[in-house]
Amino acid sequence: MTQDSSISEDIPFIQEARVWQGEGWTARVINNDDDDGWAVAMFKDGEAEAALVGPWTMGRDKKNPKPLDNNAFLTLVKTAHEFVRRHEQQLHASLHQSLDLNSPQGRLTVRFDIVPDDEHPYALLSAYDEMGECLAEKRVQASFKFNRSSAQVWVEGGF
Repeated sequence: MTQDSSISEDIPFIQEARVWQGEGWTARVINNDDDDGWAVAMFKDGEAEAALVGPWTMGRDKKNPKPLDNNAFLTLVKTAHEFVRRHEQQLHASLHQSLDLNSPQGRLTVRFDIVPDDEHPYALLSAYDEMGECLAEKRVQASFKFNRSSAQVWVEGGF
């Protein structure tokens, strides 16, 4: 066993009524700013901002939040993980689009891949034949209106 792994194994997770850690996540019960109730914020380890914030149940006294427990925490982890996964899928879909077109060269796949950059974002417009070979690639503005019509014009214009 290496020294690093023994250190991480010796650090206990917090498992308290309002803070619970494990599975790479931390749940924190917080005041809900939107109403008089409570919310739970789910933080992925190493992240400063919550990945998910949702309402949390009041306790029996109708003043304090219901305490976190292992079962509730595991449900929250599953929900937060799925939320992050869907967000990543949506982001990927918005950055990478493709269309299949018929052309004189045969069936082509035209791809539009946005390369995000804080200062100079751009996109790559590319065409592939049925065998997956790249026929053409062109750098365009990230704001390029990619749709079936614009892809067809690009292909028919000889790329």
